[in-house]
Amino acid sequence: MIGVFRKLINKVFKNLFKRKKHLRIGIYGPPNAGKTTLANKICKDWLGEEMGSTSSMPHETREIQIKEQINIQSNGKELSFNLVDTPGIATKIDYEDFMKKGLNKKKAKLRAKEATKGVIDAIKWLDDMDTVVVVLDSTIDPYSQVNITIVGNLQARDIPVLIVANKIDLKRSNVKKLEAAFPQYDIVGISAQYGNNIDKFYNALLTTAE
Repeated sequence: MIGVFRKLINKVFKNLFKRKKHLRIGIYGPPNAGKTTLANKICKDWLGEEMGSTSSMPHETREIQIKEQINIQSNGKELSFNLVDTPGIATKIDYEDFMKKGLNKKKAKLRAKEATKGVIDAIKWLDDMDTVVVVLDSTIDPYSQVNITIVGNLQARDIPVLIVANKIDLKRSNVKKLEAAFPQYDIVGISAQYGNNIDKFYNALLTTAE
């Protein structure tokens, strides 16, 4: 009887912690998948302001960015959370790649150094996340080392995950490939840039974060 009571108490406390006032939701993914574009869309929709700058240059976001107390509503449900936009996860960062994009050697090396630190910080922050939104470019083959690294880290931590198949506005988009690659997770196809399917995303986010 004592054992049953103890289990009940543990369950109550677990639910209390689970329902803390502000969840921490992290946006993760490889560089240029559209993480900050999605973060900007969420913040614009619910706060009236953007989160950060975007660029075609890889690793535009090199530091953790946070927006607090975002409240969203969808299908009669509400969710309050702090949104964390993280630097793009990469398994290799070479300053020469930035030089090919037009940066001089000094700036390229600095960007590579900052980007490397950003990746390390992003992985460290996983331990503080209640839910993670993984943003992947749906026009690119999902079976990459980067994607496997991200998903592997999430599985090891048993964190609730929603995968966003971004850029469905492009002809090369293939959401079904992502669904086949990661059948263990819910996947929603959107265009963060144009807002396609964004209501479906909010509904899926509420369900995942419950």
